[in-house]
Amino acid sequence: MIPRLATSTLTRLAKGFPVIALTGPRQSGKTTLAKLVFPNKTYVSLENPEELEFAQKDPKRFLARFKEGAILDEVQRCPSLLSWIQGLVDERSRMGDFVLTGSSQFELVAGITQSLAGRVGRVELLPLSIQELAQAHQLPSQLNTCLLQGGYPSIYDRQVSPQDWFSNYIATYIERDVRQLIAVRDLTQFQRFVKMCAARSGQILNLAALGADCGLSASTAREWLSVLEASYLVTRIQPYYQNFGKRLVKTPKLYFLDVGLMAWLIGIRDTVTLDTHVSRGALFETFVVSELIKRQYNQGQNADLYFWRDSAGNEIDLLLDTPQGLQAIEIKSGSTFASDWIKGFKVWKRNTQVNTLIPRIIYGGTDSYDREGHQVMGWTDIGI
Repeated sequence: MIPRLATSTLTRLAKGFPVIALTGPRQSGKTTLAKLVFPNKTYVSLENPEELEFAQKDPKRFLARFKEGAILDEVQRCPSLLSWIQGLVDERSRMGDFVLTGSSQFELVAGITQSLAGRVGRVELLPLSIQELAQAHQLPSQLNTCLLQGGYPSIYDRQVSPQDWFSNYIATYIERDVRQLIAVRDLTQFQRFVKMCAARSGQILNLAALGADCGLSASTAREWLSVLEASYLVTRIQPYYQNFGKRLVKTPKLYFLDVGLMAWLIGIRDTVTLDTHVSRGALFETFVVSELIKRQYNQGQNADLYFWRDSAGNEIDLLLDTPQGLQAIEIKSGSTFASDWIKGFKVWKRNTQVNTLIPRIIYGGTDSYDREGHQVMGWTDIGI
C-alpha cells in the first residue's frame, strides 16, 4: 500500500471526536486506510446483505457486538443506524469509537448532520496525490503519463492498464451507484452525460447547454450532476466576487476530481494522442485543481478554492483562501514561460482590495523559479 497523507489527520481527529467519517469515491483507498489506522477495530461492510439486514432490523443488538468500536463501511446504506450510534457514543464517551466510511457524500453527510452533529471528525479521501506517489517512488516521470493514469490506487498496486481499469470502473459505478441514488431508465444516456461532463471539465457550467447536448432538460442535468458530485467524480469551483464593483461572472466551473478518468472518458488512450489533443490544457488544469483539493482534504480542511473572471474575459484560474490572504494561481500547460501568462494577475491586482499573497503560476515544466514578481512552479512541485 502507498502511504496516505491523510493518515496523520485521521489519527489526530480520532483523539478529539468519538466518530470519524471517512468519505470519498469508490476505490480511493478508504477501507484500506481505515483498517491500517485502526487495526484493532472490527470491520463490517453494510454492502453485505446479511449485515445490512441485521443493522436495519435490530440496530441495538447489531452495535452491541462492538465493545471496542468498529469500522462500518458504506454506512449510508442504513441511515437509521446513525441515531443509535449517537446514543452509544454519548453513553461511552470514548474518542475514536466508530469509524464510518462511505462513497456517497450527500447521503452520509445528511445523516451525520441530523444525528451526529458535533461528534464527527470528517476526512475526505480522494485518489492518490502526486506527493504520495512521489514519496512512494511511483510518480511517473512524464507529465503526459501522469495525466493519462490519474491517481486511483489500483492502477499503481496492480498489473492493470488504465484503459482496462477505467472501463470497468465506469461500468460498475453506473450499475451500482446510479441505480441506488436515482432511477435512471437509460443507463447509456447517463454514460453519455458523464462523458459530456468530462469534455467540459475546466469550463463555466451551463446546465441548459449540457442538458441539451445530451437530450435532457436542465433540471434533469442538474439532478444527474448532483449524483456525480455525491459520488466524488466531479466538483464545482465557485467564483470569487467579493469587494468588486465591476460586473463579474457568478456561475461555477465544473471539474473532474481525477484527471485519468477524465482522459479516458473523452477518448484519450495513449500519451501520443494526449500530446496534441485539443483538451490537453483542460486536462492539465483539471489535474492541478484536483491536486490542490487533495492537499486541502488530506489535512482535514475544506477546499476553499475559487476562480475570478470579469465580463471582459480577464481571469484568474484559481484563488486559494488562506489565513494569510488570497493566493492567486494561474495554470498553464506549456513547458516554457511566456510573458502573457501574467496578464490576468495585472488586472486582478488593479481591482482587488483584499490582502493577497505573491501570485503563483503552475505550469507544465519541471523547474521552479521567480519571474517578474511571480512564483513559477513546475508540475511536480504542486503538492509542496
